[in-house]
Amino acid sequence: MATKQRGRPRSFDREAALERATMAFWEHGYETTSITDLTDAMGIGAPSLYAAFGDKKTLFAEVVESYAVRYGSFGARALDEEPTARAGFARLLTETAAVFTDPSHPRGCLMICAAVNCATPEVENALRERREANIAGFESRIRADMATGELPPDTDPSALARFIGAVIQGMSQQARDGATGAALQGVADAAMRAWPA
Repeated sequence: MATKQRGRPRSFDREAALERATMAFWEHGYETTSITDLTDAMGIGAPSLYAAFGDKKTLFAEVVESYAVRYGSFGARALDEEPTARAGFARLLTETAAVFTDPSHPRGCLMICAAVNCATPEVENALRERREANIAGFESRIRADMATGELPPDTDPSALARFIGAVIQGMSQQARDGATGAALQGVADAAMRAWPA
């Protein structure tokens, strides 16, 4: 038996609206992006935003999930597809330089930029957990190469993983400050020269 949908049917493209919300949060951060900013960017009224996405925190959580798949998945692919951690991290940093300066979207990384000046503990904690999960993934990949002898046994996997994380976070801010893709590639190259022999 078919059930009648209550209310008026949605009159906007939900995925397109989500993408526009992603751009707004990416450009301005979580805290300074208001509901009015979001409705203007998404081309919908506040009632439609709340009906389709919930409140600002719920919308942002969906934005982060969408961003991770659409814009942030290159890092995991690099580490999964390359035969060594060194090759994986070199590729990750090269792709980071390109993605963070791509003119088709805001510069830097949404998950790093959106956390700046964030005063909402749930949002700040969720972004921190994602960044820490990335560091843990880096460390796991480094440990795998240590286990096969690809990396020397005296490698400090935690420090090396945090080093790569710090480089990526710095590249995000440098991109926001106007660094070119070539300049960030120079950072990536310098970081890889610190890789254990």
